[in-house]
Amino acid sequence: MTTAVGPLQLLPDALNASFKLVPAIMVSLMLLLFLGIGYAFRVADTEDLWVAGRSIGNVENGMAIGANWMSAASYLGMAALIALSGYYGLAFVVGWSTGYFILLIFLAAQMRRFGKYTAPDFVGDRFDSDAARAIAALTTILIGFVYSVGQARGMGLVGIYVFGGDYVTMVVLLMAITVGYLALSGMLGATKNMAVQYVILIVAFLAGLYAVGFTQGYSTVAPQIEYGALLSQLDAEFTEPFATGGVYIWVATAFSLIVGTCGLPHVLVRFYTVESERTARWSTVWGLFFICLLYLSAPAFAAFGTDLYANNVGEVYGANGMSGAEGDVIVVIASQLANLPTWFVGLVAAGGIAAAIATTAGLFIAASSAAAHDIYTNIVNPDASQRQQLLVGRATIVGLGAVVTLFALDPPALVGELVSYAFSLAGLVLFPMFFLGLWWENANRQGALAGMTTGLLIWLAAIVNEVLPAYVGFLTAGESGAIVPLYADVFPAIGAALAGTPIVFAVTILVSMATAEPDEEIKRIVRQCHSPEPMGQQQSAEEVAATDGGTDAVTDGGTALDGDAAADDPDAAADDTNESTED
Repeated sequence: MTTAVGPLQLLPDALNASFKLVPAIMVSLMLLLFLGIGYAFRVADTEDLWVAGRSIGNVENGMAIGANWMSAASYLGMAALIALSGYYGLAFVVGWSTGYFILLIFLAAQMRRFGKYTAPDFVGDRFDSDAARAIAALTTILIGFVYSVGQARGMGLVGIYVFGGDYVTMVVLLMAITVGYLALSGMLGATKNMAVQYVILIVAFLAGLYAVGFTQGYSTVAPQIEYGALLSQLDAEFTEPFATGGVYIWVATAFSLIVGTCGLPHVLVRFYTVESERTARWSTVWGLFFICLLYLSAPAFAAFGTDLYANNVGEVYGANGMSGAEGDVIVVIASQLANLPTWFVGLVAAGGIAAAIATTAGLFIAASSAAAHDIYTNIVNPDASQRQQLLVGRATIVGLGAVVTLFALDPPALVGELVSYAFSLAGLVLFPMFFLGLWWENANRQGALAGMTTGLLIWLAAIVNEVLPAYVGFLTAGESGAIVPLYADVFPAIGAALAGTPIVFAVTILVSMATAEPDEEIKRIVRQCHSPEPMGQQQSAEEVAATDGGTDAVTDGGTALDGDAAADDPDAAADDTNESTED
């Protein structure tokens, strides 16, 4: 299967793109609410800007994870990919949900114990390398850019249903609002907003699904299951396994999404915003629950939308079938074709905008922290003040917002596909460093640099091979859409991590084994990440490892207790023992 990489039809013909007063008021009030929350929780220091003061609880963080995660690619793009490519689209459901189990088991608590501000911060300190930090930071910014183009496309498409006008105006307007509130609020305000955004998006999605299913006779109380009765009436392109793509591309896509989930900086940073490793684990569980509410519903919405489109508009597949732009807003079109009230369809559209804004916020925070904290402060200007860091971070948000808006005006692929390119990058470059950095203490600087460089080159080659030919005249692609079809078969841009990530692991391990082991201090930090002893809210593994060799230290509210202190304060020692038992 070759992904859609050429310029897309930007306007969905089947969508009623006209100004609608009540939906416009609803969406405007929602956007004003986001701006108000951002202002109320505006930041004054970097601790709140990057990690929300490490003060977020597990349910609130779980909701923030859900909103941060369920972007326009989940709310709009997943149903679109299932509607347009049928069985192949289920690879996105499998990949985007399974990745959280890997996070829960292998990374969530350990990342929180390491206790840094950002994902590049982890890479730089764990491998004791500014070069590795810089590669991770640039990768983070690149992920934020690629990922956010998909969000901007989703905003624009949904916006034209509510406000009418043209696609370009909607992209510029909604991205300007997103950038404005985010530059003001930082991670603390974004997290508070994400909890609200999750409620809006999940209520809108589920209400739309149930209303469409019930009014059209598709379902009653459980559309997530009952939609199966409809499958026999749909085209083979929707129901037949691998009709629109072979086994390899299906597995490659699912695998890339799984490991990409574990490597996304804006996902990993959620574990730095909580008070303890126990909260990190439980927030992941809550996040997975909130995510599955939508993921188990998306196939049903795709089936309902596909059937309604076939009955009311025309052919779904083939040369005259549903366009990519129509697929990307199938949840809104389904609600519209079901003749639901205009205000109700506006609610469904508002959920898509909330999903896009929530994820864009997380991506921009991760990118701004990479630029201001990891590149500017740690490499360029170690003496940077908090004011300077905030200025650089906010400038990055504004600059990245402008570039994303520009590229979203002529996007190279569907929303879900655009996001998947970012997942391939994260799975190739960052996931191996996170996993080996936390679980193999002998992974060293040379191995990390070799592995990250290898992963980055594999991804860039895949993008140049498949995506750029449609936009750069001197790059000539064959009938498959790729410059080198064989490379695209092995390293498809949407699933390059299947073959590429094992190569990155192998390169990192072999180079690490062939060069000097890391310092003992770094090894102690890695061991501390797996210690059963609890840590204080503001502590990191590095701080604990520096006292009594690390793993034997007992902490109380961030202060290490040695043997004498524990004897002098038996209540504190008892409290710590109880907390450890609860963990």
